[in-house]
Amino acid sequence: MAQELPPIEKYLPESYEGETQNWSISQATNKNIYIANNEGLLEFNGADWTLYPTPNRTVMRSVNVVDDRIYTGCYMNFGYWKKNDLGKLKYISISDTIKDQLIEDEQFWGIVYQDNWVLFQSLQRIYMYNTTTQNITIIDSQSGIRSIFNVDGIIYYQDLVKGIFRIEKGKPILVTNSQVLANDKVVSISGTQNNLLILTSNNGFYRYTPDSFSKWAIAADEVLRGSKIYSGIQLKNENLVLGTISKGIIYLSSTGDVLYQIDQNKGLSNNTVLSVYEDIERNVWIGLDNGINCINITSPITLFNDEKGNLGTVYASVIFNDHLYLGTNQGLFYKKVDTEDTFQFVKGTNGQVWSLFVYDDTLFCGHDSGTFIIDKNESELVSEITGAWNFKTIPGQPNNLLQGTYSGLSILEKTGNSWSFKHVIEGFNYSARYVEVEDKTIWVNHEYRGLFKLTMDDQFSKIIDIVEDFSIEKGRNSNILKFEENILYTHETGIYSYNKQKKIFEQEYLISKNSDTKKEYIGKLITDNIGGLWSFSDDYLGYISYDQFSEKLQLIEVAIPRSLRKEMFGFENITYIKQDSYLLGTTNGYMIIELSRINFKKYSIFLNKIEGKNKGSAFETISLLQEEPTFESQRNTFKISYTVPEYDKFLITKFQYKLEGFYEHWSGWSTNSTTTFENLPFGSYTFKVRAKTGNILSDNTASYSFNIARPWYFSMTAIFMYSLVLIGVLFLTHKAYKNYYAKQKQKLVEYNKRQLALKALESEREIMKLNNEKLMQDVESKNRELATSTMNIIKKNEILNTIKKELQKSEAERSGLTNVERIIDRNLNNKDDWRHFEEAFNNVDKDFLKKLKVKHDKLTPNDLRFCTYLRLNLSSKEIAPLLNISVRSVEIKRYRLRKKLDLKHEESLVNYILDI
Repeated sequence: MAQELPPIEKYLPESYEGETQNWSISQATNKNIYIANNEGLLEFNGADWTLYPTPNRTVMRSVNVVDDRIYTGCYMNFGYWKKNDLGKLKYISISDTIKDQLIEDEQFWGIVYQDNWVLFQSLQRIYMYNTTTQNITIIDSQSGIRSIFNVDGIIYYQDLVKGIFRIEKGKPILVTNSQVLANDKVVSISGTQNNLLILTSNNGFYRYTPDSFSKWAIAADEVLRGSKIYSGIQLKNENLVLGTISKGIIYLSSTGDVLYQIDQNKGLSNNTVLSVYEDIERNVWIGLDNGINCINITSPITLFNDEKGNLGTVYASVIFNDHLYLGTNQGLFYKKVDTEDTFQFVKGTNGQVWSLFVYDDTLFCGHDSGTFIIDKNESELVSEITGAWNFKTIPGQPNNLLQGTYSGLSILEKTGNSWSFKHVIEGFNYSARYVEVEDKTIWVNHEYRGLFKLTMDDQFSKIIDIVEDFSIEKGRNSNILKFEENILYTHETGIYSYNKQKKIFEQEYLISKNSDTKKEYIGKLITDNIGGLWSFSDDYLGYISYDQFSEKLQLIEVAIPRSLRKEMFGFENITYIKQDSYLLGTTNGYMIIELSRINFKKYSIFLNKIEGKNKGSAFETISLLQEEPTFESQRNTFKISYTVPEYDKFLITKFQYKLEGFYEHWSGWSTNSTTTFENLPFGSYTFKVRAKTGNILSDNTASYSFNIARPWYFSMTAIFMYSLVLIGVLFLTHKAYKNYYAKQKQKLVEYNKRQLALKALESEREIMKLNNEKLMQDVESKNRELATSTMNIIKKNEILNTIKKELQKSEAERSGLTNVERIIDRNLNNKDDWRHFEEAFNNVDKDFLKKLKVKHDKLTPNDLRFCTYLRLNLSSKEIAPLLNISVRSVEIKRYRLRKKLDLKHEESLVNYILDI
């Protein structure tokens, strides 16, 4: 059967970590859910499950929350749970005070509350506990008790044999003893005091008034006759939910019509419904034989899940002639609107359907194989051009339709009462998936090639001009569309509007341009079949429309994230089907959204649990009741859990927090409901957390303040001791520095003394150097004198020799000049000149002759004299006048001297003399 059903959130034993069977459900004022499970009491805060085992390790059968107490009943025990300072539930037994009065093997299946009384129902008794006096009174039944109910403050129960009783002043009063009830179990009683609606397990509904007891004949009787009812309630809207043994739930209207049935094939976790409960937000919780389900009865969303894959992914949808048509990747399917009929396949449409378009009372189907006209379950191929993406009307040409296909653009034409293919528009061969028509202009967007503007002739038979727009970015999931009178281009970078005056696309924020909505990218935009504008972002689905009383655009956000919408990305499609109702195609069926039922309610965030630990140890729970507790310095790692008790399947809650005193900025949004701070330094902190459910910010910010004490080494005593130690260290340091600088001063004085001594020594050295230089200058002067003297002697001897030669020429006067020659010879061999020369030479080089005499003691005075001249580095020509001999004789003397000095042939005589 094709049926749209409300969303169902499933919780299996693996997720809540309890046993399979769940016998009773209740809810606290903080919206936490409590469930009586085979293993014990389950607590659910919207994020985390906590299991509290039954005190005596038996099956928990009943639960009812009253104020801050959670009353429960199990095998041979009943009592209540209450949270301690750590936020943990602690069990207090009531039945232990009357343990001796309990019946053997007694189990407590029902709990009701009225005024100050809590009533615990077993199969044999009702125990009435006064919460003020803590007194317990007992109502016995000889035949047994099946169930107990609170109807508008009146407590009713069913006696197995005697019928239905009510309790007045602590006593049972018979209401009806109809024999119909004697053989059947009463599942629920609802209504008013004088008009009760009684639901039985096997025989449906009965009405009771003080004057009558009769069967309530309703349209659902046929369904009820084939179902064994185990649980049931009347909702706040007076509709009825019945839980069956083997057929899931049956949802009835207040008049008894079957609105829908949900079993395991349609989404339940199990077909056996042990308990039914309506929470504060009108979600219906059902405890199953295997698991727990939450049905969002009041959700604006209903789902059709193609669990068996008969339809496939929905790419297009339309209502035509009271039938709903779905175009999928497997073909075209249809069924009558508002029925539970199964979808039927339209013959000849196997394969991918891209679009459905109603025009001129005709249904067109754009298909991978071409274009079809659909008549109920029949199809007629009117165009064989493959890949019919879309259909567009042409202004002023009611008998023509424009088509975008895999290979370009084509025209369909109506002739008489039938449509047929007319022609292909030549000149444009790219895929035309996104097409818009404005006057004589066709806009075509190709995700990878870009946006094209085609100017057509009057008959739309050929293209006059093609302009590719390079001013805007191209890319996957871009789109060209028409909204009101505006041509819009959407891309992941933003929204662009075509400026007709400037003939360019200008980026703008469509919503914020005419409204107060925050500027942000709102996702891909598409239009539905009636021109409505929709945005598909990651976080929500948005409907954009003009405000009723202004020109501002408003955005209605349907807080369904993409991960839960499950539409085919890039092929998003949505269709108006009836007033305020829209069909969104998904990968496994579709969902119907009723905008008028969207409830923008407020949400509150709560801190669930705070845990702390030392490094290397396990977390321990911390009391939430303490105001600004102070923890020891080693206990500086904290785990904080928080939640928004929200049970709508399509609402995702995200959290944002900050820790004042550590960092002041809010964190990014995250779905994690727990955060941990490790190794916090000492100081004061305030943890703050807020939530965003859908796109609605929580109306409160939960906070928790605490302190971390200084470690012992940072305590005031330690700091005082540190101060004393520091003062001591400073004093000692000062003293040490004082001594150090005194020593340094002494060293400096000594150093300066040494420097002065060195300076003095350096001065002496300078003086010695100057003296040496003076002496050297004196030596040089003596050398110059010696050289001058030597030269003078040479010059004198040369003159004398010249005179001698001139005199020898004058033979005539020879006899008279003999004395002159003798005088000249005496001057040429003047030993006084040699003595003076020797003295001058010894002044210059006083050690030479001594060394020479020591080395060669056989040298004659003439040899020494000759060596002296060689020492002066005189040539043979210069030496000859000094010795008054010829140059040849000088050479002979050189030869003889070499012999005496025992020099080798290759050794230089002069060099030898100079080296001595």
